[in-house]
Amino acid sequence: MRIVPDTNVLISATFWKGKSLAIINLILEKKIIGLTTNDILLEYNKVLHSEEIQNKTSSLTDTSLKIKSVLTIIESNSKLSICTDPDDNKILECAVDGKADFIITYDKHLLILKEYKKIKIITPEEL
Repeated sequence: MRIVPDTNVLISATFWKGKSLAIINLILEKKIIGLTTNDILLEYNKVLHSEEIQNKTSSLTDTSLKIKSVLTIIESNSKLSICTDPDDNKILECAVDGKADFIITYDKHLLILKEYKKIKIITPEEL
């Protein structure tokens, strides 16, 4: 199974135990393949280093390094304009170019689609 975890799932897995972290652990155990792009990782890093996050924790855990190391970075050449939030299109682009089965997200702009080109869009709990 090939999945694209959205940035919000990566952030959730970084700071809290729960379904998002369980998904990262499934990727680590090689039970599923987690796909990402450099653009998604840039967004993840931006959020991790935002002032709001930095004020909550003085040092990031090893989880962020683990997350980055277990994801397969793909080259995405698609340029989609599907979502009302343009930042969400990079998740769809990664899923299409990476031939993903699922997009895992908490983002309402993506979840409302439910599916795109046979790629199911679900929450971590639904996975």
